Amino acid sequence: MTDWIGETFTSTVGWDHLEALVGIGDRMAGSTGERAALEATRDAFADAGARNAHIEEFDLQGWERGDSAIAVDGTPVADRAHECIALPRSPSGEATGEFVDLGYGLPSDFEETDVAGKVVAVSTTVPDDFDRFIHRREKYYYAVEHGAAAFVFKNHVEGQLPPTGSVGSEAAPIGEIPAVGVSKETGARLVREHEGETATVSVDCAAPETTSGNAIAELGPDTEEYLVVSSHADAHDIAEGAIDNGAGTATIVEIARALAAREDELDTRVKLTAFGAEEVGLVGSGIAAEAADPAAVRAVVNVDSNVFGRTLKLDHHGFDELEAAADRVSDRFDHPVSTSGELVPHSDHWPFVKRGIPGYMVSGETEDRGRGWGHTHADTLDKLESRNLREQAILLTELVVDLADADVRVEPRDTAAIAAALEEENKAEGMKVTGDWPF
Repeated sequence: MTDWIGETFTSTVGWDHLEALVGIGDRMAGSTGERAALEATRDAFADAGARNAHIEEFDLQGWERGDSAIAVDGTPVADRAHECIALPRSPSGEATGEFVDLGYGLPSDFEETDVAGKVVAVSTTVPDDFDRFIHRREKYYYAVEHGAAAFVFKNHVEGQLPPTGSVGSEAAPIGEIPAVGVSKETGARLVREHEGETATVSVDCAAPETTSGNAIAELGPDTEEYLVVSSHADAHDIAEGAIDNGAGTATIVEIARALAAREDELDTRVKLTAFGAEEVGLVGSGIAAEAADPAAVRAVVNVDSNVFGRTLKLDHHGFDELEAAADRVSDRFDHPVSTSGELVPHSDHWPFVKRGIPGYMVSGETEDRGRGWGHTHADTLDKLESRNLREQAILLTELVVDLADADVRVEPRDTAAIAAALEEENKAEGMKVTGDWPF
């Protein structure tokens, strides 16, 4: 039966849900907008034919944005929204020190430069020949570790787009020093005109206790074992969150509709989940993974920031059968799918994978290194095409049906092997600095 393919390619369910999500506005973790997104996704699961659609709430350390600025000699030199914004979970307050540019902000840059008591600026990217990407939080914690007074995150993407992104940790949700993001253009001007001068970084924000949640529903037989098909419903407050991650959530809603039509082909229960509070530390997925019996989770198919790139990228984390399943789907549809065995210790698959549970990070393949429009004001619906969402929903629906087959078994990985792989990929050092090392 191939009717489901045509129905998916002509369906508007996923795209309609994407438009609904971006129409909500601010979906910051713990906000009323995030709650609206979770409720809309719960209802979309039910409308698609999934059962037991509900939201599981959890407590959350919230964070609410106020004004932020960089001043030199008391005069603001970056204070407008397109120039300078606070990074979520920055503490409120101000810090003053010599303004120092550390370029890419590599570990060696911090080792070779005295940044104690200084305002440190670093880029959002790394050199093309560097062996790995360095996450924002790693750079922030290098600054903290070396005694910096404040942290300035300079975008490498043009267009007056200051970057956002959380700086807290699980153990300490609110960071230790003020942190702001500045546009590429503002960063260049600050370095050109003010490096070596005394600068003050000020952040006004609030950190109220609040709640978030995970929107959950099920399809297929009521088996003890299950597959997790997931996304995250929250987004940063400065943009529509269309790419990251309205697209992923819309995709799993479309997958739910397609799976409901193929429910008799599922040998294993499918647990659809739109996680809350991903952008502030994988909080919703962390709670779900901790509560799960690893032996019961057959695999995780986590969809995050996929539609912007037309070709699906499936990071399979060294689970051989996950790679084989992706290859089977690619061959079956004669459609390109990019795969990688590297470990991706970010997004909502990771709390499961770090426990040895098989999991994909599903995204869209792009040429550029880094987030591109993601985590900026430019993460808007006009960057996406409905064709890509529909094509990817078809491929991922087939992938889920394949993995749900009783004859398909994906062996878990030993956590010691995962730790060793992180060491080999030079990712362990940064995770230890940020407090994310789980082994």
